[in-house]
Amino acid sequence: MSEAISLKVKSDRAQLGEVIEAVEGMAEREEWAPDFSYRVHLALEELVLNVMDYGYDDNMQDIEINVTSDSDAITIEIVDSGKPFDPLSDAPEPDLEAAVEERRIGGLGVHLVKTLMDQMHYKRENDQNRLTIVARR
Repeated sequence: MSEAISLKVKSDRAQLGEVIEAVEGMAEREEWAPDFSYRVHLALEELVLNVMDYGYDDNMQDIEINVTSDSDAITIEIVDSGKPFDPLSDAPEPDLEAAVEERRIGGLGVHLVKTLMDQMHYKRENDQNRLTIVARR
């Protein structure tokens, strides 16, 4: 089992379906376990939507998504030329102890991805954000 897909979509929420469909196709072809497929889907959706919603100022730009699958893990790299943002250090830590109505907005999605994935790496290179996540099977 080894497969790779590479997608380039605009920073438009309407294109999220194309990304999810491509990864779900990979999951079906490779017969991922349902819980593993769910983890990958949720993390990918959260991260791509963050770029679409916050990475650019009102203009559509490209987002590149590279997914590589091998026998023991899935590696996803999300590349965008949006505002510099390192989710590992720039995202606020959510206060999981506070009541929902008292929590500040932001950070919960990134926290969820950190919990779901086995590794996360970020670097800013050539004016691009490069976020890599790894999920082990």
